[in-house]
Amino acid sequence: MKLVITMSRRFGTGASVIAQELSERLEIPVYDRVYIEQKLGERAYETEAEAIRKLAETPCIILGRCACDILRDRMNVLNIFVCASKEDRIQRIMKLEDCSCEQAEHELEETDRERAAYYYEHTGKTWGDVNDYHMILDTSELGIENCTNILMQYFERLEYI
Repeated sequence: MKLVITMSRRFGTGASVIAQELSERLEIPVYDRVYIEQKLGERAYETEAEAIRKLAETPCIILGRCACDILRDRMNVLNIFVCASKEDRIQRIMKLEDCSCEQAEHELEETDRERAAYYYEHTGKTWGDVNDYHMILDTSELGIENCTNILMQYFERLEYI
């Protein structure tokens, strides 16, 4: 499989769980902001875009960091956006971070605002625009576990794996 998967997501959707499960099933690494920033700190790359292009030379999953836009001209890239209802996201954040509903809602709104601003600053585009993605998964409707299975079936059908 030569597939590179980019996964953009709203905060609290469970996308990192989907990415980790795909990583294990496909036996490919997941790269996130922490990993990419670590590589920049080590001066392995000049920019995040350079790091993402280099990481995408081999099969992997890249969470966020405008990877869908940076890799938009590559044929082997599948861009996914993961969303969920606000209520489900708040409940997931409350459970994961052991916080109140108000705290979870504030964190959700702040994180989404930061992600939208980051995306616009680096691409000039609107974050979450359906035209930038090949597939949109709603974990409220499909369930986190089912999203991984849906993706695996899709990859098998298209003979990516």
